[in-house]
Amino acid sequence: MSNLQTEDIWITRKIYEDAEIAHFENLAKAALTPLAGEVAKARQRLIESRDTFTSTVASASVDTETIKLIERKVTEFEKSMSAILKHIDALDIRVSSMEQNLNQARPMHQIQMPSPAQPAPPSNRATQDDDDDVDLFGSDSDGESEAAAKVREERLAAYAAKKSKKPVLIAKSNVILDVKPWDDETDMKAMEEQVRTIQADGLLWGAAKLVPLAFGIHKLQISSVVEDDKVSIDWLTEQIEKMEDYVQSVDIAAFNKI
Repeated sequence: MSNLQTEDIWITRKIYEDAEIAHFENLAKAALTPLAGEVAKARQRLIESRDTFTSTVASASVDTETIKLIERKVTEFEKSMSAILKHIDALDIRVSSMEQNLNQARPMHQIQMPSPAQPAPPSNRATQDDDDDVDLFGSDSDGESEAAAKVREERLAAYAAKKSKKPVLIAKSNVILDVKPWDDETDMKAMEEQVRTIQADGLLWGAAKLVPLAFGIHKLQISSVVEDDKVSIDWLTEQIEKMEDYVQSVDIAAFNKI
């Protein structure tokens, strides 16, 4: 035993070596831990970047589809506006033509009725013969006065009979009306039937047809003949506009004297 004490032997070497190995392993783990954290963070950033890119691409595709839809709507709107403007121009032309026709038509108080035909004056020779036979201004003879009165009464009766047989001129007008519905769902046949229910002395309905306007909407164009002294155009249009279930407005397309 004493010999062993004098020998230079490291009995606890194993303990120190184990402690050294554990120390360096701890150092290595401490050095690797921040690196692993950075790798994990980098990996998370890559995943987030991928998701963001995917959502951005999806958003971009949605925006592109929206833009295309808006462009298509704008094109359709421009076409519709063009059709409406053309229709307005056509209405302006028709209104100008109607105003010109109305200006050309003379009012009733300016229409000169033909004067009744006056009997032709008797010739001088016949007058002289009558003067010889009949004294129109009276004479001393009662027989001659009665004959003159009889001739005068016969002439007056003949003139009255001739005047009563002469036909009286009746002023009439041919009117074409444009009756417009509310929309394309209005029953145009029922509308025409309702319009024709308006009856009055001096009113005669004529032919009717449907004229396209725009967006599938049609208007009813109907003709009529009215006696100017019996039927007013304003009254007729007001009666049609009272049919509010079918009629939106009424315009005069043409007005001509007959």
